[in-house]
Amino acid sequence: MKRGERLNAILDLLSESNQVDVDDIVSKLSVSPATARRDLDSLASQRLLTRTRGGATIESVAYDLPVRYNRDNHAEQKRAIAYAASELIPKGSVIGLCGGTTSTAIASALSMRRDLMEPSNKPTLTVVTNAINIAAQLAVRPNIKIMVTGGIVNPRSYELVGPYTDVILQRVALDFAFIGVNGLDAVVGPTVNDEGEAAVNALVARRASKAYIVADSSKIGERSFATMTGYVFSNLITDSGITPEEVQAFEEHGTRVIVAPPVDTD
Repeated sequence: MKRGERLNAILDLLSESNQVDVDDIVSKLSVSPATARRDLDSLASQRLLTRTRGGATIESVAYDLPVRYNRDNHAEQKRAIAYAASELIPKGSVIGLCGGTTSTAIASALSMRRDLMEPSNKPTLTVVTNAINIAAQLAVRPNIKIMVTGGIVNPRSYELVGPYTDVILQRVALDFAFIGVNGLDAVVGPTVNDEGEAAVNALVARRASKAYIVADSSKIGERSFATMTGYVFSNLITDSGITPEEVQAFEEHGTRVIVAPPVDTD
Protein backbone atom coordinates (compact mmCIF):
# COMPACT_ATOMS: atom_id res chain seq x y z
CA MET A 1 0.00 0.00 0.00
CA LYS A 2 1.36 3.39 -1.01
CA ARG A 3 1.79 6.12 1.60
CA GLY A 4 -1.08 8.24 0.29
CA GLU A 5 -3.42 5.26 0.31
CA ARG A 6 -2.26 4.40 3.81
CA LEU A 7 -2.98 7.89 5.12
CA ASN A 8 -6.47 7.79 3.63
CA ALA A 9 -7.01 4.37 5.19
CA ILE A 10 -6.02 5.73 8.60
CA LEU A 11 -8.51 8.59 8.21
CA ASP A 12 -11.18 6.05 7.32
CA LEU A 13 -10.41 4.09 10.48
CA LEU A 14 -10.51 7.30 12.48
CA SER A 15 -13.87 8.36 11.07
CA GLU A 16 -15.48 5.08 12.13
CA SER A 17 -15.04 5.59 15.88
CA ASN A 18 -13.46 9.04 16.35
CA GLN A 19 -10.25 7.45 17.62
CA VAL A 20 -7.60 5.01 16.45
CA ASP A 21 -4.72 3.22 18.16
CA VAL A 22 -1.31 2.42 16.74
CA ASP A 23 -2.06 -1.27 17.33
CA ASP A 24 -5.20 -0.99 15.18
CA ILE A 25 -3.22 0.52 12.32
CA VAL A 26 -0.52 -2.14 12.61
CA SER A 27 -3.01 -5.01 12.51
CA LYS A 28 -5.37 -3.65 9.87
CA LEU A 29 -2.84 -2.10 7.49
CA SER A 30 0.04 -4.56 8.05
CA VAL A 31 2.63 -1.91 8.82
CA SER A 32 5.22 -1.54 11.57
CA PRO A 33 4.50 0.49 14.74
CA ALA A 34 7.14 3.01 13.68
CA THR A 35 5.42 3.53 10.30
CA ALA A 36 2.04 3.89 12.00
CA ARG A 37 3.39 6.57 14.34
CA ARG A 38 5.04 8.48 11.49
CA ASP A 39 1.79 8.43 9.54
CA LEU A 40 -0.15 9.72 12.54
CA ASP A 41 2.42 12.48 13.06
CA SER A 42 2.11 13.46 9.40
CA LEU A 43 -1.69 13.69 9.60
CA ALA A 44 -1.43 15.63 12.85
CA SER A 45 0.86 18.16 11.17
CA GLN A 46 -1.91 18.71 8.62
CA ARG A 47 -4.40 19.20 11.48
CA LEU A 48 -6.47 16.26 10.31
CA LEU A 49 -6.31 14.58 13.73
CA THR A 50 -5.02 15.08 17.26
CA ARG A 51 -2.25 12.82 18.48
CA THR A 52 -2.74 11.01 21.77
CA ARG A 53 -0.57 8.59 23.74
CA GLY A 54 -0.63 5.45 21.61
CA GLY A 55 -2.89 6.76 18.85
CA ALA A 56 -5.04 9.68 17.69
CA THR A 57 -8.48 11.21 18.04
CA ILE A 58 -10.69 13.73 16.26
CA GLU A 59 -12.51 14.81 19.41
CA SER A 60 -10.94 18.29 19.31
CA VAL A 61 -11.90 18.82 15.67
CA ALA A 62 -15.19 20.62 15.22
CA TYR A 63 -16.08 19.05 11.89
CA ASP A 64 -16.03 15.77 10.02
CA LEU A 65 -13.08 14.97 7.80
CA PRO A 66 -13.46 16.70 4.42
CA VAL A 67 -14.72 14.59 1.55
CA ARG A 68 -11.48 14.99 -0.42
CA TYR A 69 -9.52 13.14 2.29
CA ASN A 70 -11.71 10.05 2.16
CA ARG A 71 -11.41 7.26 -0.34
CA ASP A 72 -14.35 7.06 -2.72
CA ASN A 73 -15.21 3.41 -3.21
CA HIS A 74 -18.05 4.25 -5.59
CA ALA A 75 -16.27 6.53 -8.07
CA GLU A 76 -17.20 4.48 -11.14
CA GLN A 77 -20.87 4.39 -10.16
CA LYS A 78 -20.88 8.16 -9.64
CA ARG A 79 -19.19 8.64 -12.98
CA ALA A 80 -21.95 6.61 -14.66
CA ILE A 81 -24.61 8.68 -12.89
CA ALA A 82 -22.83 11.86 -13.96
CA TYR A 83 -22.88 10.92 -17.63
CA ALA A 84 -26.55 9.95 -17.43
CA ALA A 85 -27.37 13.30 -15.82
CA SER A 86 -25.31 15.21 -18.40
CA GLU A 87 -27.29 13.62 -21.23
CA LEU A 88 -30.50 15.11 -19.79
CA ILE A 89 -29.19 18.69 -20.01
CA PRO A 90 -29.71 20.53 -23.32
CA LYS A 91 -27.30 23.23 -24.38
CA GLY A 92 -28.35 26.62 -23.01
CA SER A 93 -29.99 25.23 -19.87
CA VAL A 94 -29.92 26.76 -16.41
CA ILE A 95 -29.12 24.09 -13.85
CA GLY A 96 -28.65 23.87 -10.10
CA LEU A 97 -25.90 21.72 -8.62
CA CYS A 98 -25.76 21.14 -4.90
CA GLY A 99 -22.57 19.85 -3.30
CA GLY A 100 -21.23 16.34 -2.88
CA THR A 101 -19.07 13.90 -4.79
CA THR A 102 -21.79 12.87 -7.25
CA SER A 103 -22.60 16.48 -8.13
CA THR A 104 -18.87 17.11 -8.53
CA ALA A 105 -18.76 14.19 -10.97
CA ILE A 106 -21.62 15.81 -12.93
CA ALA A 107 -19.64 19.04 -13.12
CA SER A 108 -16.70 17.08 -14.52
CA ALA A 109 -18.91 15.42 -17.13
CA LEU A 110 -20.32 18.79 -18.20
CA SER A 111 -16.86 20.32 -18.46
CA MET A 112 -15.94 17.67 -21.04
CA ARG A 113 -18.97 18.11 -23.30
CA ARG A 114 -17.79 19.36 -26.68
CA ASP A 115 -21.05 21.14 -27.51
CA LEU A 116 -20.71 23.28 -24.37
CA MET A 117 -17.15 24.25 -25.29
CA GLU A 118 -17.92 25.44 -28.84
CA PRO A 119 -17.33 29.19 -29.43
CA SER A 120 -20.41 31.20 -28.48
CA ASN A 121 -21.34 34.82 -27.79
CA LYS A 122 -23.61 33.75 -24.93
CA PRO A 123 -23.37 31.12 -22.19
CA THR A 124 -23.82 27.57 -23.40
CA LEU A 125 -24.80 26.59 -19.86
CA THR A 126 -25.61 28.43 -16.65
CA VAL A 127 -24.80 26.69 -13.38
CA VAL A 128 -26.15 27.88 -10.04
CA THR A 129 -24.32 26.20 -7.17
CA ASN A 130 -23.79 26.49 -3.45
CA ALA A 131 -20.64 24.34 -3.65
CA ILE A 132 -17.42 26.34 -3.83
CA ASN A 133 -15.41 23.41 -5.21
CA ILE A 134 -17.84 22.99 -8.11
CA ALA A 135 -17.76 26.72 -8.85
CA ALA A 136 -13.95 26.64 -8.95
CA GLN A 137 -13.97 23.55 -11.12
CA LEU A 138 -16.23 25.11 -13.78
CA ALA A 139 -14.93 28.68 -13.57
CA VAL A 140 -12.14 27.87 -16.05
CA ARG A 141 -14.75 27.08 -18.72
CA PRO A 142 -15.49 30.47 -20.32
CA ASN A 143 -18.73 29.34 -21.98
CA ILE A 144 -20.27 28.26 -18.70
CA LYS A 145 -21.83 31.02 -16.61
CA ILE A 146 -21.39 30.37 -12.89
CA MET A 147 -23.56 31.80 -10.14
CA VAL A 148 -22.51 31.10 -6.54
CA THR A 149 -25.25 31.46 -3.96
CA GLY A 150 -23.28 32.98 -1.10
CA GLY A 151 -23.63 31.92 2.51
CA ILE A 152 -21.51 30.27 5.20
CA VAL A 153 -19.09 27.51 4.15
CA ASN A 154 -19.70 24.09 5.66
CA PRO A 155 -16.16 22.62 5.87
CA ARG A 156 -17.48 19.06 5.68
CA SER A 157 -18.85 19.44 2.19
CA TYR A 158 -17.64 22.83 0.82
CA GLU A 159 -21.30 23.88 0.54
CA LEU A 160 -22.63 27.35 1.35
CA VAL A 161 -25.62 27.35 3.68
CA GLY A 162 -27.67 29.78 5.73
CA PRO A 163 -30.12 32.66 5.17
CA TYR A 164 -27.91 34.46 2.65
CA THR A 165 -28.03 31.36 0.45
CA ASP A 166 -31.82 31.29 0.68
CA VAL A 167 -32.13 34.94 -0.39
CA ILE A 168 -30.20 34.35 -3.61
CA LEU A 169 -31.96 31.09 -4.49
CA GLN A 170 -35.37 32.73 -4.14
CA ARG A 171 -34.41 34.94 -7.11
CA VAL A 172 -33.48 32.26 -9.63
CA ALA A 173 -35.44 29.93 -11.89
CA LEU A 174 -33.80 26.65 -12.88
CA ASP A 175 -34.53 24.23 -15.70
CA PHE A 176 -32.96 21.30 -13.87
CA ALA A 177 -31.57 20.62 -10.41
CA PHE A 178 -29.35 17.75 -9.31
CA ILE A 179 -29.29 16.97 -5.62
CA GLY A 180 -26.79 14.72 -3.88
CA VAL A 181 -27.76 12.95 -0.66
CA ASN A 182 -26.30 10.82 2.13
CA GLY A 183 -29.24 8.47 2.38
CA LEU A 184 -32.28 7.52 0.32
CA ASP A 185 -35.39 5.63 1.39
CA ALA A 186 -38.50 4.96 -0.71
CA VAL A 187 -40.78 6.03 2.14
CA VAL A 188 -38.76 8.65 4.05
CA GLY A 189 -37.20 10.10 0.88
CA PRO A 190 -33.78 11.76 0.59
CA THR A 191 -31.80 12.64 3.70
CA VAL A 192 -28.48 14.37 4.41
CA ASN A 193 -26.23 14.75 7.43
CA ASP A 194 -26.70 18.48 7.96
CA GLU A 195 -29.98 20.35 8.43
CA GLY A 196 -28.62 23.47 6.75
CA GLU A 197 -27.69 21.53 3.63
CA ALA A 198 -31.09 19.81 3.69
CA ALA A 199 -32.85 23.18 3.62
CA VAL A 200 -30.72 24.47 0.73
CA ASN A 201 -31.12 21.23 -1.22
CA ALA A 202 -34.90 21.38 -0.88
CA LEU A 203 -34.99 25.01 -2.02
CA VAL A 204 -32.78 24.31 -5.05
CA ALA A 205 -35.08 21.44 -6.00
CA ARG A 206 -38.19 23.62 -5.68
CA ARG A 207 -36.69 26.33 -7.90
CA ALA A 208 -36.29 23.84 -10.78
CA SER A 209 -38.77 22.74 -13.42
CA LYS A 210 -37.42 19.23 -12.90
CA ALA A 211 -35.27 18.01 -10.03
CA TYR A 212 -33.31 14.78 -9.75
CA ILE A 213 -31.83 13.06 -6.76
CA VAL A 214 -28.43 11.66 -7.80
CA ALA A 215 -27.27 8.83 -5.55
CA ASP A 216 -25.20 5.73 -6.04
CA SER A 217 -26.86 2.48 -5.00
CA SER A 218 -24.93 2.24 -1.72
CA LYS A 219 -27.06 5.15 -0.42
CA ILE A 220 -30.34 3.30 -1.01
CA GLY A 221 -31.94 2.06 2.17
CA GLU A 222 -29.77 4.38 4.28
CA ARG A 223 -31.16 7.19 6.42
CA SER A 224 -29.30 10.28 7.59
CA PHE A 225 -30.25 12.99 10.05
CA ALA A 226 -32.10 15.65 8.08
CA THR A 227 -34.99 15.31 5.64
CA MET A 228 -35.59 17.69 2.74
CA THR A 229 -38.87 19.17 3.96
CA GLY A 230 -41.04 20.78 1.29
CA TYR A 231 -39.56 18.85 -1.63
CA VAL A 232 -41.59 16.17 -3.44
CA PHE A 233 -39.12 13.49 -4.47
CA SER A 234 -40.09 12.16 -7.93
CA ASN A 235 -36.90 11.51 -9.96
CA LEU A 236 -33.85 9.40 -9.13
CA ILE A 237 -30.68 8.72 -11.11
CA THR A 238 -28.68 5.82 -9.70
CA ASP A 239 -26.40 3.03 -10.88
CA SER A 240 -26.96 -0.57 -11.88
CA GLY A 241 -26.36 -1.76 -8.33
CA ILE A 242 -29.98 -0.98 -7.43
CA THR A 243 -32.10 -4.12 -7.11
CA PRO A 244 -35.41 -4.74 -8.95
CA GLU A 245 -37.16 -4.76 -5.57
CA GLU A 246 -35.74 -1.34 -4.73
CA VAL A 247 -36.79 0.04 -8.12
CA GLN A 248 -40.30 -1.29 -7.55
CA ALA A 249 -40.48 0.27 -4.08
CA PHE A 250 -39.52 3.71 -5.43
CA GLU A 251 -41.93 3.46 -8.35
CA GLU A 252 -44.79 2.44 -6.06
CA HIS A 253 -44.18 5.69 -4.17
CA GLY A 254 -44.28 7.78 -7.34
CA THR A 255 -40.57 8.03 -8.08
CA ARG A 256 -39.20 7.55 -11.58
CA VAL A 257 -35.91 5.65 -11.48
CA ILE A 258 -33.23 6.14 -14.12
CA VAL A 259 -30.54 3.47 -13.97
CA ALA A 260 -27.29 4.74 -15.43
CA PRO A 261 -25.43 2.16 -17.52
CA PRO A 262 -21.81 1.46 -16.61
CA VAL A 263 -19.31 3.75 -18.31
CA ASP A 264 -16.91 2.12 -20.74
CA THR A 265 -13.40 2.79 -19.44
CA ASP A 266 -11.58 1.37 -22.48
